[in-house]
Amino acid sequence: MYNPNEARIIRESSYGYHLIPIQDEMLSNREVELVGEVDADAVNSLIRQLRYLQCKDPEAPVTLYINSPGGSVDSGMALYDVMQAVSCPVRTVCVGLAASMAALLFVSGTERDMLPHSRLMIHDPLIVKTGGSALKLKAISDDLMETRQIIARVIAEHSGKSMEEILAKTASDSYFRAEQAVEFGLADHIITSLADGR
Repeated sequence: MYNPNEARIIRESSYGYHLIPIQDEMLSNREVELVGEVDADAVNSLIRQLRYLQCKDPEAPVTLYINSPGGSVDSGMALYDVMQAVSCPVRTVCVGLAASMAALLFVSGTERDMLPHSRLMIHDPLIVKTGGSALKLKAISDDLMETRQIIARVIAEHSGKSMEEILAKTASDSYFRAEQAVEFGLADHIITSLADGR
């Protein structure tokens, strides 16, 4: 069904002119994007795209553009696992903001590029509003602390920092402008062109 808010391009073939979603054209160029919240729908779509691109060419790199405030830890970790499991390198590019779980996904790219005015934000996982017995709250707290360790371990592994350094940063919202992210080991390059990657 035609969606007037979805960007489309015109493609000519022997059958005439066709309107094609721009995401389809990006996919053919091995480019995918995470825009908006990290949730099950967005992640499942990206996982399907990564698996498809691996089947098409298991060695050619994929570029993942990220502009996201973060979201579900479980969904984000599912995408992280797939990014690590596919054979094709997954380059990440931060456009705008990669925060919370989106920052973890950005940091885990095989090559991590940021546009000049983009930012990262890392922090500990947040507890959702809850109620119940003391035992229930303890179970939630224990799970949250374990998740905190997992997230810090992943960021430490991909940044070259120690767990202690990462936990000190994630104890509160820590923002990094592009230059700061490169200096801290969360990014590799600041790029000024998307055409040639630099």
